[in-house]
Amino acid sequence: MVTVSDIARDKIIELRSKEGKNDAHGIRVAVEGGGCSGLMYNLAFDAEQQPTDHIFEDKGVKIFVDKKSLLYLLGTELDFSDGLNGKGFHFKNPNATRTCGCGESFSV
Repeated sequence: MVTVSDIARDKIIELRSKEGKNDAHGIRVAVEGGGCSGLMYNLAFDAEQQPTDHIFEDKGVKIFVDKKSLLYLLGTELDFSDGLNGKGFHFKNPNATRTCGCGESFSV
């Protein structure tokens, strides 16, 4: 399962509204090759389920994860920070054995 923190939920809802998306739009979380550590996260709004998607709902936010990415994301929490150490979405991924300094990529 993939979850969202309260602050991430609030930010997703705010951004969804600013971009003119409706409640049918959830967040697609994917893992792709790249970044300093070999794998990187990709976030986007989406309203369409793909045939291999797993769909989770947490705190009223629909989360789409494709089958391949799910292997890397099980147990992950999407969080948001706007503090001095960086602003943006962050992943608390128990499967990551190493992350890069900027937090944009990871390895398992």
